[in-house]
Amino acid sequence: MNSPSFNAWKLVSLSPLPVWALVLLGVGLVLGIALAAWGVRREPSRGRKLLLWGLRIGAGVAAFFFLLEPGIRHLQVARMKNRVAVLVDRSASMNFPSEPGGPTRSAQVAAFLEKAAPTFASWQDRFTVEVYGVDPELAPVTAAQLAQEPARAGTTDLLAALRSAASGGQGSRKLSGVLLFSDGADNTELKAGAVGRARAALTDLGVPVSTFLVGQEALKDLSVEGLKVDDFAFVRNSLTVEVEIHGRGFSGQDIPVVLSQEGKTVASKLVKMTTGDDVKPVSFTFTPDQTGRFVYTVTVPTFPDEAVSDNNSRSFTLKVIRDRVRVLLVVGRPSWDERFLRGLLKQDANVDLVSFYILRTLSDDPGVSNERELSLIPFPMEEIFDTKLHTFDVVIFQNFGYSDPSLSIAEYERNLERYIHEGGAFVMIGGDSVLGEGRASMPTLMEALPVEAAGPANADPFKPRLTPEGLRHPVTSIGTGAASTEGTWGELAPIPGANLTRARPGATVLMDHPFMTVDGKNAPLVSVWDYGRGRAMVVATDATWSWAFTAHREGSPNRAYDRFWGNALRWLVRDPDLTTLKVTADPPSVEPGRPVGVVVQARMADYQPAEGAQVRVELFSVATQKPVAVQTGTTGADGVVRLEFAPPAPGPYKLLASAKKGETDLGKGEDAVAVRAVGPELSDASVRPTLMEQIASITEGKAYKLPQDGMPDVPLLDPPVVEVGRAKDQPLWDRWYYLVALIALLGAEWFARRRFGYV
Repeated sequence: MNSPSFNAWKLVSLSPLPVWALVLLGVGLVLGIALAAWGVRREPSRGRKLLLWGLRIGAGVAAFFFLLEPGIRHLQVARMKNRVAVLVDRSASMNFPSEPGGPTRSAQVAAFLEKAAPTFASWQDRFTVEVYGVDPELAPVTAAQLAQEPARAGTTDLLAALRSAASGGQGSRKLSGVLLFSDGADNTELKAGAVGRARAALTDLGVPVSTFLVGQEALKDLSVEGLKVDDFAFVRNSLTVEVEIHGRGFSGQDIPVVLSQEGKTVASKLVKMTTGDDVKPVSFTFTPDQTGRFVYTVTVPTFPDEAVSDNNSRSFTLKVIRDRVRVLLVVGRPSWDERFLRGLLKQDANVDLVSFYILRTLSDDPGVSNERELSLIPFPMEEIFDTKLHTFDVVIFQNFGYSDPSLSIAEYERNLERYIHEGGAFVMIGGDSVLGEGRASMPTLMEALPVEAAGPANADPFKPRLTPEGLRHPVTSIGTGAASTEGTWGELAPIPGANLTRARPGATVLMDHPFMTVDGKNAPLVSVWDYGRGRAMVVATDATWSWAFTAHREGSPNRAYDRFWGNALRWLVRDPDLTTLKVTADPPSVEPGRPVGVVVQARMADYQPAEGAQVRVELFSVATQKPVAVQTGTTGADGVVRLEFAPPAPGPYKLLASAKKGETDLGKGEDAVAVRAVGPELSDASVRPTLMEQIASITEGKAYKLPQDGMPDVPLLDPPVVEVGRAKDQPLWDRWYYLVALIALLGAEWFARRRFGYV
């Protein structure tokens, strides 16, 4: 049997004695040497003294050598090869040309990888090179596949790809580095750049990422981007639509921009591009004249030499409603909160506002000698809270609570409580006169509210927390999804204080206080509930106006304050369409290649769910004025059925539905859906060198641009040396001449000491 081959060694101690015993013996040897030195301290001859010291030290060292029993440990070791991950972006934007008239970006990467093959081969003794395509999951890919198969992924998620590469591999093979080939057109976590959590995630990778930017920035393209429009509008009231026209290579040209409603031109404007890469904001103001959901399209011309033509239009759906909500606003005193809310309600064309605010009480000194000199009118308590109360859809008390006889609502509390119970809507806004503050006491009215006073207010500023219920509730859903809603609330200004309240059983807390607690739970800030056939809401602060002061993102405010109160009014008055057949596109805007979904809710004449109703839905093309497909289905126990159409061609469509239960006709309904021409991947042909440089800088890699003549010297972590074989010990101390040396040193010292008269 062949003996194993050893390729490394190290010195070891083969002594069977424990460490503590070796230490004690070593200390004894040192003391022996010190004692010998002490014994010859009075020797007059310097030479004799040094000789005795040298012999004793040599003997001590030799003795300790035998105590340690040194040896050589022969090792059979191997270098464990780590991984180098080569990640190639396979999103659809990699099909764009790398330069005008040049190959695609994917083809450029394929050509480079073929040139780099010898370099990868030279790494084989230290690394295992793994080449993956990001589609969006990691999958092995070759240079030939990159050149022949078009990229098709609908999104670019570079951070997810890097995480997958860092956590992948086989067994104990670790990652030594990443080579990332992409145009940088990330539209997910790194869309806003490598900042915040994304930056921390890149740092946590722990390996250098060298980036290779693919594509040039000089492609000619015209696109419609940055659409901003409300989800709904009011009939015969003006609405503004804002878009951004991004032009590359159109310096000095006038570009016509057209807004159309299902093929009919609504408005048009002309914008002038001033630079080679310019973004021009365009706004259209128009007045819808019909109710319903409609598809609108913003379009710019398509030029023959553009890199992408599908991004020259952008469609969206708009729900137009017809209703005016009659609101009574009663305010305890003028304040910033009153000013902002009253201003918001006054400018809302859907609101018919009647407002009162108290400027003085009977105990206030007006500073005049004659009451006739005052222009203030008495507060019409009886007319508002008795005669006309039923004419209002929503009643709002904003920091309103008085004990003065002329302003106290004590005798009208039962009217208000009954008004809510019988289907009205009520909002209580906090302040220093209500919810346990001031002298006001409204026990009957408080029965109809979702919270009760729990102590004195806290004036410390704070940022409200969105509860899990608030994340889904229509009142506080001010974003386009759960993540957007949470992010929008997190960006708002702090609230300067709040009333301390306690939620009643059955109440839904949408937002709460981060550190003020009641009965071990965070104090409610925004709470709602259904009371009888009506609804009530409490906002335990008079400072929501601070939400109107928000940072502008991408050139436009998020209008969180407007959305919050708009959502609240619609929820309070139960805005959903009261039709027996409700048709809802799911979703109203569809990405290219995705199916069109529709949800149909069928109800009987008494609005009970129509179980087992036969539903027929027709997908009607507005562009061709012809039906595209038909789907049928049967409603479930809740009277709801969801149908789905195969992905249609881009454009505006109508969903025309009808339903029957037996011989009973449940009516007809319709909705609109917009199928986009391009998704986020193809809407922009530009590259993002800054993002690629950020990724390389944060991870301590290097940033490059293609084309490259060959593989540059990229930073990689060296793989560790790992013991994977056998070991063999070879003693060094058991040689006869080492023993002879020890005896010779001891004998020489004894002889010298005897000669010098010390023995």
